[in-house]
Amino acid sequence: MKATGIIRKVDELGRIVIPKELRDVLGIQIKSPLEIFVEEDKVILQKYQPYNACQITGDVSDQNISLANGNITVSIEGAKHVIKEIEQFLKKSEI
Repeated sequence: MKATGIIRKVDELGRIVIPKELRDVLGIQIKSPLEIFVEEDKVILQKYQPYNACQITGDVSDQNISLANGNITVSIEGAKHVIKEIEQFLKKSEI
């Protein structure tokens, strides 16, 4: 866990503001769902990723496939995108 040096106060409704720079770096958009975890005396916020969500497109479907011993989940559309990028990379490598 990295220290950011950022300190925020909780308002009367229990809210805190995550600085825009930090949201941008982490890819947190307006209305992005966040999961809340508690570990001992720590509150941990994490971008929510639904089970079986494609890591390329974000699509959630029973047709998504799991690769690399369950470390990567892709939809058919996401797999096509990855295949295209790999083919382009391999063509550049041959030159």
